[in-house]
Amino acid sequence: MPLMEPYRIKAVEPIPITTREHRERALAAAGYNPFNLSAADVTIDLLSDSGTGALSADQQAAGLRGDESYAGARSFFRFREVVEELTGYPHLFPVHQGRAAERILFNALLKPGQLSVSNTHFDTTRANVELVGAVALDLPCAEAKDLDSYSPFKGDIDLEALQRVLSGPDEVGLVIMTITNNGGGGQPVSMANLEAVARLTREHGVPFFLDAARFAENAWLVTQREPGYADRTPRQVAQEAFALADGCVASLKKDGIVHMGGLLAMRDPELAKRCELLLIATEGFRTYGGLSGRDLEMLAQGLVEVTDPAYLRSRAEQTAYLAELIADVGVDSVRPAGVHALYLNAGRLLPHIPPSRFPGHALAQEMYLAGGIRCAELGSLYLGELDESGELITPAPYELVRMAIPRRVYTKSHLEYVAETLGEIAKRPERVPGYRLVEVPALLRHFNCRLEPC
Repeated sequence: MPLMEPYRIKAVEPIPITTREHRERALAAAGYNPFNLSAADVTIDLLSDSGTGALSADQQAAGLRGDESYAGARSFFRFREVVEELTGYPHLFPVHQGRAAERILFNALLKPGQLSVSNTHFDTTRANVELVGAVALDLPCAEAKDLDSYSPFKGDIDLEALQRVLSGPDEVGLVIMTITNNGGGGQPVSMANLEAVARLTREHGVPFFLDAARFAENAWLVTQREPGYADRTPRQVAQEAFALADGCVASLKKDGIVHMGGLLAMRDPELAKRCELLLIATEGFRTYGGLSGRDLEMLAQGLVEVTDPAYLRSRAEQTAYLAELIADVGVDSVRPAGVHALYLNAGRLLPHIPPSRFPGHALAQEMYLAGGIRCAELGSLYLGELDESGELITPAPYELVRMAIPRRVYTKSHLEYVAETLGEIAKRPERVPGYRLVEVPALLRHFNCRLEPC
């Protein structure tokens, strides 16, 4: 069957079409940081898939049923019904987004000096671990190092390394598996790997949580790639994954297909009591957690829709189509393609720019200048070790650019425009300049830093 979205468009929004001169002024005013750009100056926005999807007609209808009672709202019980059926966790709390769930869980669970171990912590996860004085340790599998290989589960954790850490002298407070592995190129985690992690953490008495922001996309890739799962539905695979863990945190702005919302859920009643106190003090009462009844209703409906095989197939095919288009114009990306994003190999495209001048960031800026396309760097600007003046000490392993695909937003022609823009850059990549930092925040620098072209 040819590539086709399994939905019709019932409302449209104009997108800005700007000149290069306009974009040059806008980017300079933003300090050459895409997070500082106004959306009014962006033509195709691939900065994030978080909260950027389109609501379905059923989600909007559900929103009208929102009960805005402060405590015990009907909308909470609808949300709880759906989440319990999906995850099986008896204790669950809505929160306004995933980083709130991380903050609450880590404050209730981690102690200063303890390790939080992951396949890859993403940015806010790492920051929230460090804010409580714990240490975030990433143990990606060996296959993740080969960006070009088609190994099916490059999001897995290194099980031998995990065994050594769990048996070692350092105290491990938590193992958290990110599915799919966003910081590792959007690659999926196999069920076999999750089962092994569950077994190891049980043996060592360490809590095991999922960062489940993209649980449905991970489940879809399991059904497509892992032996023994072809006959399972994505929802069945997701339920099996949740059953292996002690709980989860999730930004539901991703696979909840909503604009705002998150989840903290667990099995341990004592941990749940500690989390509930923090939730009420900082987010809201336990039955709304900073969300409106409207939000909770749309979240419940989104969590039903997101495991629909037709939706997931279309979303995966859209990303794979873009991967082939950009390969045809001479730009490499991390393979195999995941679902929520493509990760461009900027280091390979721009070999004249050293890591100290941030080739990933340079490519992202050029995509905006050339076509009004906004995306984000995942290279030495985000992951490298810098000194106080912003000079690079230790580069990131790879210089990547993440193009995150919003859910149910862009059509085939929009993706073709992105590929054509990249193709023009690839014709003369030596013209792309590097960048230097001029303002360096102490934490989460990629959100607030300012740069200038070299």
